[in-house]
Amino acid sequence: MHLVALPALADNYIWLQHDDDGHALVVDPGEAEPVERALRERGLSLRAILLTHHHQDHIGGVEALRRNHAAEVYAPHDLRIDHANQRLADGDTLELATPAARFDVIAVPGHTLSHIAYAGEGVLFCGDTLFSLGCGRLFEGTPAQMLASLDRLAALPGDLQVCCAHEYTAANGRFAREIDGGNAALEARLAEVARLRTAYQPTLPVPLERERQTNPFLRVDDPALVGWAARRGIGTLDREARFAAIRAAKDAYPG
Repeated sequence: MHLVALPALADNYIWLQHDDDGHALVVDPGEAEPVERALRERGLSLRAILLTHHHQDHIGGVEALRRNHAAEVYAPHDLRIDHANQRLADGDTLELATPAARFDVIAVPGHTLSHIAYAGEGVLFCGDTLFSLGCGRLFEGTPAQMLASLDRLAALPGDLQVCCAHEYTAANGRFAREIDGGNAALEARLAEVARLRTAYQPTLPVPLERERQTNPFLRVDDPALVGWAARRGIGTLDREARFAAIRAAKDAYPG
């Protein structure tokens, strides 16, 4: 399977996977045109569309793609997504014949209540739940829900390639450095990000293990983050409050 990041809208990525026989799937097509162009350029046939949640910048291109392609649409159980042929829930296994692929479906509420992620074929399609060096805003869920969702993702194999849906890494990194500035792995990642963005290259995908080393939202139990929270009066045993404080600080961060 070959993996391609398709830039879309202001800062989205639509993820495309295809096999050597020309069969393709896409994840979270917020608009159709980048997908259509990639299919034409590579001589691919679109067989499946995977959706993580209902936000328009993730589903906006589905209707047009369905008009032009015989593609099955897989989505969470959420009536705000009206394009789906098949609905998926936590613990389901999605098996595709073309392209041949298998994904475990994981419920990850927090950004939205019905958000799901897909793990398999060496990748993690995590939508807006996990970003490189960050996580999604809590539009519908609670800090406890998002922390539990991130804990589930962090427990997956470290060699999975994290394929999140936005190019937020540089901005996330500036905040991460503010609260975890002594992290050598983070500094190495930030240097890499700067090189990639200077060359107009995506900062994604990134191995999950690197996110475990650098992403403050996956490091709420690390002494550096415990200390950061303690200096703000948060008890060292309350990891949910620690996570909520980090998320609130990110929400207020000017960068």
